[in-house]
Amino acid sequence: MKREHETVTDGQGERAPGSYAFGPFVLLPERQLLLQGQTPVRIGSRALDILTALVERPGEVVTKQELFARVWPGRVVEEDNLKVNMVALRRLLREGSDTQYVATVTGRGYRFVAPVRAFGRSGAPPGVGNTGKRNHNLPNGTTRVVGRTEAIEAVRRELADCRLISLVGPGGIGKTTVALAVAEQCIAAMKDGVWLVELAPLKDPSLVANVLAAAIGLTAHSANMLAALCEYLRDREMLIVLDSCECEHIIDAVAACAERLLTDTAGVKILATSREPLRLKGERVRRLPGLDLPPDSAGLLASDALAFPAVQLFVERATDRVESFVLSDADAPVVADICRRLDGLPLAIELVATRVDMLGIGGVLEQFDRRFHLSIQRRAGPERHRTLMAAIDWSHDLLSESEQRAMRRLSVLAGSFVLASARAVALDLSTERDTVVDDLANLVEKSLVAADPRDAEVEFRLLDTTRAYAYEKLIAADELDAARRRHANHFLEVARQAKARIDMLGRDEWLDCYGAKIDDIRDALNWALSSPRDAALGIDLTVAAFPFWGQLSLLEECRLAVERALEERFETVRTDRQNLVLKLALGSTLLHTRGPQLRVKSSFAEALAISEALGDMTAQLQALRGLAEYELWTGDSHSAIAVAEKIGAIADSGPGATRSDADAHAGSALSWLGALAASRQRLENIVHRRIDSDPRCGAARFEFDQRLTARGSLATVLWLQGFPDRATEMARLQLAEAEASNYAVSLCYALVHGSLVVSLYVRDYVAAGHYLDRGVGHATRHGLTIWRAMATCVQTRLNLYTHRPIDLAAHLAAMAEVRESGFRMRYPNYLTNYGEALARAGDLRGGLACIDEAIALSEERGQVVGIPEMLRIKGNVLCSAMPDAVEQAVQCYRQSIDRARRDDALSWELRSAASLVKLLRRHGGDDEAEDMLQTAYGQFREGFSTGDLIRARELIEIRRESAARSR
Repeated sequence: MKREHETVTDGQGERAPGSYAFGPFVLLPERQLLLQGQTPVRIGSRALDILTALVERPGEVVTKQELFARVWPGRVVEEDNLKVNMVALRRLLREGSDTQYVATVTGRGYRFVAPVRAFGRSGAPPGVGNTGKRNHNLPNGTTRVVGRTEAIEAVRRELADCRLISLVGPGGIGKTTVALAVAEQCIAAMKDGVWLVELAPLKDPSLVANVLAAAIGLTAHSANMLAALCEYLRDREMLIVLDSCECEHIIDAVAACAERLLTDTAGVKILATSREPLRLKGERVRRLPGLDLPPDSAGLLASDALAFPAVQLFVERATDRVESFVLSDADAPVVADICRRLDGLPLAIELVATRVDMLGIGGVLEQFDRRFHLSIQRRAGPERHRTLMAAIDWSHDLLSESEQRAMRRLSVLAGSFVLASARAVALDLSTERDTVVDDLANLVEKSLVAADPRDAEVEFRLLDTTRAYAYEKLIAADELDAARRRHANHFLEVARQAKARIDMLGRDEWLDCYGAKIDDIRDALNWALSSPRDAALGIDLTVAAFPFWGQLSLLEECRLAVERALEERFETVRTDRQNLVLKLALGSTLLHTRGPQLRVKSSFAEALAISEALGDMTAQLQALRGLAEYELWTGDSHSAIAVAEKIGAIADSGPGATRSDADAHAGSALSWLGALAASRQRLENIVHRRIDSDPRCGAARFEFDQRLTARGSLATVLWLQGFPDRATEMARLQLAEAEASNYAVSLCYALVHGSLVVSLYVRDYVAAGHYLDRGVGHATRHGLTIWRAMATCVQTRLNLYTHRPIDLAAHLAAMAEVRESGFRMRYPNYLTNYGEALARAGDLRGGLACIDEAIALSEERGQVVGIPEMLRIKGNVLCSAMPDAVEQAVQCYRQSIDRARRDDALSWELRSAASLVKLLRRHGGDDEAEDMLQTAYGQFREGFSTGDLIRARELIEIRRESAARSR
């Protein structure tokens, strides 16, 4: 057949193509876009590059070497990658006609053989417009959906007024196909996207919320992931596709999760696929039937038969295998009979149609007569299930021995997999490397494995029913443990590679490469730790998997995995090195999910002892940093400084250590002790150091960024010393770094303990309200309940300043949560806030008692930096509630000023001096107090637009004006 290639130039006679048209497709290389009609085709970047290289030179042979240089520049890539990408590309392009696009030139390369029209850069095919950014994680489609147009349109319409639809039917009926087609049509309509959650790989029902969070991109350091999910989704508009809910061990957990999401959110819709309904209130169930079938008629013509979707699908898949296949009138009744025997099940039809090349239509029918019905009779269960399993059984028996072996070994892979993983589980000493690639390609062509060309490489997947069948065959062949062991060892290497690259790749890029591997790592862990012979492998896997839990923000899952690995039954298989890293991880995950409990301290202390015995200074530093963090959070600054001194000693003597490790914690601790000058010096050492000087960068650590937290502490110190503008700028920088960190706890810290606090210091109540709302929302979305409690306690302070109603019960409950979790560092501040609120509500005695308790607690622990403000607040309470308590109030203000001067806390001094002046002016005035205020104000060199300085200046101006009038 003659092929014609037409080039449309740019008007100057030069070939300058901007787009290409062939068949129903339009290719726009510069926009990395392939359209079928007006619809973007989901195609991976590698497959698109291959297609572009071929289409740019239609009719010419493009060698394999040229394709490697174009698609994988500068990389050594095996030929197998090209082969599997080409298989996926051909499936994606073929539309069930006799059109051939790509021809293989044996031993050389490939040739694009379809007619191509090339358009100049200033031109494009009519109707091609801009496409928006994708907002979904749907797989790339490689086959046309047949016979489901009405069902797809009906479900799409129903989603307009229904929030939960379940597509129900037996395996192989096409539930996922319909769900994905509906989801694709909903992308533009859902403001926050469409997200596919694949549940088939999940074995542990307690992880349903974790899998859902990972799919939608939620980063939550929470012990209650479902609560975090609900808060994150509360104001979002999103379609969630829950695929494969039917597994008996998870369906109840999926239903509970779906019910909670629908109850706690307003804009979330759920489209579920399952063999049975979720049985939830408001659920709309749509049962998918088999594809429409032609009537039983010996005189059925091909043209009549092709009007029915079941026959259309059969013919398309047969054409995939035999390009010259055309349904004849003679074969039409036979094909219709085959489709009827298969109950119109799409997967069963596909499996049988792929055998036309080997058996022919007559041979397929003969196989049915001899073996198919016997297979059905051997099986139990509903008729359609028996039909599908019989079709898989029949198709499996026609595979070569090598293909059968590959298929059953691939069943140990949890979900999608790449070529390297397929090789790892399928290869043994008796299997040749190239055979696995050929077997995989054949399984794809025979519809037993699905192929999805992603951006980096082709991903494969066994369909759920096929995987279950193949897994049974694996067990029957007595190969399960061997395959599982290969699987676990392979993903141990994958995890180690992922860990090595965590500092080389951005978080999003790292997740694109490795995020989906978490399902296989979970499976490998469960198997290895359940097998006494392979427990050591399970411990290795636990340690290697830390980056996955960190990057996916699954700290609670990490904690549970670490606690399992530390169980006594594994004591003999753990090495000292493994005990060390497991104890470090346990301390960190407990600290960040449960707070500074005693188990945190004991875990870090045990890790420190092991690291000292091993002479590992890096691990010693990590353990000491954890202990210092613990002591700070519990409010024991003296102990934190003692730990920091140990860090400093290691930094002075050990290679690779840095003094900033000691400065971060010592600087924060010194600030609480009122040693502001020393604190500032330490904190500036870490804040102003070069970023690339920290050898511990990377998201694999479950630690705070010390530079980031030091900025927060330094902002407070700067304000206390009388530098409000610099404090505000430091808090701004801290928040910007936290926002860029993609770490939920760091952002909470920056909002609640940084920007919010500094805004209250400078009396910018509008900004404070903004940061408070963000902090509460962020803590709630990410399930950080303790941070939400702390924000509630700070909110009381804002409400006191702005004279808004205060929820005393909520504050009391939040304080209790803070106290019980061990976060004692700021507890006296929160107790002071409660005391003032209580006094305003009429309980003066109770309010004063709370403030006195807060002062006593601060004195006891040496956390004296906040005492001047506590004394000032006590003075305010006394003079507002007890008019005859002027002397007591004056005494509180003077004590506050004295303590502030002792610590060089100029801002506290100014604030208390202003309060003293205002009180004494109501009782005749006091020159000494006036001079105190003038002196404090005169020491400021910035911040004159902030609240305290504005108030102080107004008081000073009133005195000057009064003095002028008296003259």
